[in-house]
Amino acid sequence: MMDPSHIEAIEREYKQIEDNEAWSQVYQKIRSEGSYDLPCTEAKKTVNRNLNRYRDVLPYDHSRIKLSGTNTNYINASLVQVESVGRSYILTQGPLAQTTPHFWRMVWQDKVKGIIMLNKIIEKNQIKCHQYWPLGESDGGEDTMMITPVGLKVELMSVSRHSHYNYSTLRLVDMNSGDSQLILHFHYTTWPDFSVPQSPEAFYKFLSVVRASGVLEPDVGPAVVHCSAGIGRSGTFCLVDSVLMMLSRGLCDSGQGKVLEVLLDMRRQRMGLIQTPDQLKFSYQAIIYGAHKLNEMNGKDPVEESSSEEPSLADDLPPQPPPRTDSLTRSMIESQLAQELQEGQGTDTAPEDDDDEDDEEFEDEDKDAPARPLPAEPPTDGSGPETSPLPSPVDDTPNDVRRRKRRERMEATAAKVKTMVDKQRANEHWQEKKRPSTDEDTPAKRPRVQK
Repeated sequence: MMDPSHIEAIEREYKQIEDNEAWSQVYQKIRSEGSYDLPCTEAKKTVNRNLNRYRDVLPYDHSRIKLSGTNTNYINASLVQVESVGRSYILTQGPLAQTTPHFWRMVWQDKVKGIIMLNKIIEKNQIKCHQYWPLGESDGGEDTMMITPVGLKVELMSVSRHSHYNYSTLRLVDMNSGDSQLILHFHYTTWPDFSVPQSPEAFYKFLSVVRASGVLEPDVGPAVVHCSAGIGRSGTFCLVDSVLMMLSRGLCDSGQGKVLEVLLDMRRQRMGLIQTPDQLKFSYQAIIYGAHKLNEMNGKDPVEESSSEEPSLADDLPPQPPPRTDSLTRSMIESQLAQELQEGQGTDTAPEDDDDEDDEEFEDEDKDAPARPLPAEPPTDGSGPETSPLPSPVDDTPNDVRRRKRRERMEATAAKVKTMVDKQRANEHWQEKKRPSTDEDTPAKRPRVQK
């Protein structure tokens, strides 16, 4: 049972900031005090440049994950620890195609049992994360993904779909030894673009399922948490989970400032955690809601409660708000691509990126040089949709018709993604020509963060 006075302290702090409309000021204070001048030497090396999704989101040297058994020991990932409650998280960027082998090598070597994904594959008509796990034959993909550069393969065992999240059971196999380990993949699918989860209730339900699985416990490897950049939504998730753990163990007090204190400490381990005032505000809301909910449960199994309430969850929540300023055409394109490639929603884009440039139609993106480089995403390694000739429709059975239609949808989606990738390459080429050849890390034209 949590101490009610500790919860009330956080509630008072929340109310004070809310009544004064001071979320922007508090967030700016966090940015000022929580921007540490710590070295990122390895991340800035020329050889590692194309392994970073964003040039201004880099792991600190002292907390970066070091790989073994691969052609590089570098990955854009940081170990974030909250020692007082035994929590360890690996916060990382959404894998690129060329870093997917490194991602799975990290999962294997650090004995990871859970992966928490908080973004979707395509956001705002840009690829924000490579499809790094097998989709499964039922979704038009394969049940197995070979990660040959590091001698691993990933097998999809099962998928369970819910109102706000999906979770999959994966088997990661070492092809040399035959050893394997099971991985739980949790995908929060309703985190709106440029916003926060639909409600603290929905987020708490997801968090309680992740917690009850045991993947966050200290007796297993650290859980991997990622969005696109691995700092905004990922930071929100870890902050809420950690403070709730502190409350449950009586490690908070009746004074104010505990939430910000924890966030500042986490920012010493990975830069830029929590990217908008709204994410900071939502963190408080989710902590307060979760604390009261846990007190109400008073020892009940959160998995049992989540399972019993899940079917009625969508009816209990308010409808999602419409897209911020997206045109109908753009919303339709993004919705179609997201549905066909990977069901899920979310964003992690910094507030300074919320401008009119992002609301242009996809077809116009190549008319001028972009304000920032798009994340690199080379073609996949042959795991994409089939391109074999379609069978004659003369004697098609109903199953043949369904398979053909599904293949046609896959080919149309693949064509759209190829167009996007080609434009990304063109944009990157333009950026390379624009970048001064004598300065590796010119700060004057650093891109703004998209998460």
